[in-house]
Amino acid sequence: MGHPQKMCPDFPGTFGNPATFRPRGTLQEEASLGHQRAPGGPQRPQSRVMAAARVQLLLSGRPESVSFARSVCGLLGAGPGLGPWPIHCSLKRGRLVLSSRPFPGASARLPLQRPPFCPFAALDERPRVPGAELPTDRGVDLGVAVILQSSDKTVLLTRRARTLSVSPNLWVPPGGHVELEEELLDGGLRELWEECGLHLPQGQFSWVPLGLWESAYPPRLSWGLPKYHHIVLYLLVISQESQQQLQARIQPNPSEVSALMWLTPDVAAAVAATEDGTETPRLLPQDLPPSVLALELEEDGRARPLVLPMSTLLRTIPTMAEGKERVSTGTKFALRLWLQHLGRTPPPCKSAAHLDPGPAKEEWNMDPLPPNQGSGK
Repeated sequence: MGHPQKMCPDFPGTFGNPATFRPRGTLQEEASLGHQRAPGGPQRPQSRVMAAARVQLLLSGRPESVSFARSVCGLLGAGPGLGPWPIHCSLKRGRLVLSSRPFPGASARLPLQRPPFCPFAALDERPRVPGAELPTDRGVDLGVAVILQSSDKTVLLTRRARTLSVSPNLWVPPGGHVELEEELLDGGLRELWEECGLHLPQGQFSWVPLGLWESAYPPRLSWGLPKYHHIVLYLLVISQESQQQLQARIQPNPSEVSALMWLTPDVAAAVAATEDGTETPRLLPQDLPPSVLALELEEDGRARPLVLPMSTLLRTIPTMAEGKERVSTGTKFALRLWLQHLGRTPPPCKSAAHLDPGPAKEEWNMDPLPPNQGSGK
């Protein structure tokens, strides 16, 4: 249950009225659970969502489910480079169909990427180790994450609660699991409501799909064999409200969110330029601020201002498992796509500097959908 949040006059915008939330699992934990209705939110179906094929590929003329142990990027023809790779996709209710070639019903052409240390890519290239078998009765699951942009051109990130069993203390956009028969935008808006208590009025936002990310947990083999495998669709949701207006209505769910912050394009560019999976020194802008102002939830549910060192946001993923606070690798990918959408070119990662930058922004994405086509919960 949430607790009343104390207003923070020193922060631009405060938490809204107190709200009650039910505890909820992580995106990965939810994959095999039925769900109840979030207070005031949409009805969630009672089902074992892993039983259905959520991500399908067009490899031989018809949609096929993907084995849990196989790399989606690899099956779609990803080469040895880091990507991203242009993928045609159909965004249907609770289902994503992907192909490296155009096909009837495809509604978008989006960049697909995986981290350079993707465990499924590594497993595709090495013989199976006896006793280290991956599940054979599961497919690749589907997640959605919302890059919420204010009218001030800032975006919202949340820090996962330290009590979560998967990826605690990780900075990510609001997001989670897509339900059966759920429109992908509706899933993203539902997650925004459940994690942040934020409802976007119909007609006051537009949206556009940004890109696809192949996600694993644990995220690298040195942490252990993967237990979860998702394709995450990042959606850019552009609100007509300012950061202060949005912030005033946010009611964080303390079982999932321990802090939140709004990133400007300059700070987002610095974060997006940090390269996970390498120890290569990074040249950062000299005018980068030493810290970012955030809001942190205390144990009693009250909120207080948090001065977050820039060095925390620029951390890269460690070789061995640990719970240090950092921005997730997939979030960095999404921030790069957001900057491209704004017409800004983010600083390239050193190991990706030799790659073809790919199509222009308008070739990757569908045109932003106007407010009257956005579903509002």
